[in-house]
Amino acid sequence: MNRKYRKTIIAGNWKMNKLPSELKTFSEALKALVPRAKWCEVAVCVPAVMIPGAVRAFKDGKVCVGAQDISAAEFGAFTGECSGAQLADAGAKYVIVGHSERRQNHGETNELINAKVKTALANKLIPIVCVGESLEQREMGVTLEVVTLQIKTILSDITAEQVKKLIIAYEPIWAIGTGKTATAEQAGAVCTAIRALIRGMYGARIARSVTIQYGGSMNGKNAAELLAQPDIDGGLVGGASLDPAEFAKIIMAAQELEE
Repeated sequence: MNRKYRKTIIAGNWKMNKLPSELKTFSEALKALVPRAKWCEVAVCVPAVMIPGAVRAFKDGKVCVGAQDISAAEFGAFTGECSGAQLADAGAKYVIVGHSERRQNHGETNELINAKVKTALANKLIPIVCVGESLEQREMGVTLEVVTLQIKTILSDITAEQVKKLIIAYEPIWAIGTGKTATAEQAGAVCTAIRALIRGMYGARIARSVTIQYGGSMNGKNAAELLAQPDIDGGLVGGASLDPAEFAKIIMAAQELEE
């Protein structure tokens, strides 16, 4: 982490878990565990149906609310989709774009993710842009080639000023929901390569300012080691974000490294 140049952000991804009725209990438990003055930037990305309730539940704490997906379209006949305007109006600040589960289960391509990033930015939402390789690609030694292609395509026609407004989350697919985690050195190396790529595309000033998260079974035990890597500026946290106590440990690990 490098607090001098960029923001540290811990974002929880609840996926399709919990109920709207559980939001108040969760928020109260989290606020009790983490002193308000200690919090770094924290977000909870919830199912779309829960966004208004999450905004209300977290209004007295330092937690922002995010969505888990966004339509590339502005409006129209797209049953089941949520537009950027709808998400922003509901109170979302962040939106996860291109999560590997969306790629795998819904066939999302880098080109579609590029369109979603543009829609998010147009509606003043902060995209958390997910990139990462499969286990097969990791074992073949093509991790950087895969991630480079993803980023170059996803950031096509995205300006330098727009890049400053987004977050990149490196999430090795083989470490999501499996309990496996990239070592701190493996994760740090890829995040450093991502920053170098951004530097080559947009210059050093922009590269220094971009927050790069690690996503892939981050928890209270490994958070400090991962976040100590110079180019890992936060986490996109899955299962551990469903437990207030475990999520609080990650938040505190980030905060302690900042002090």
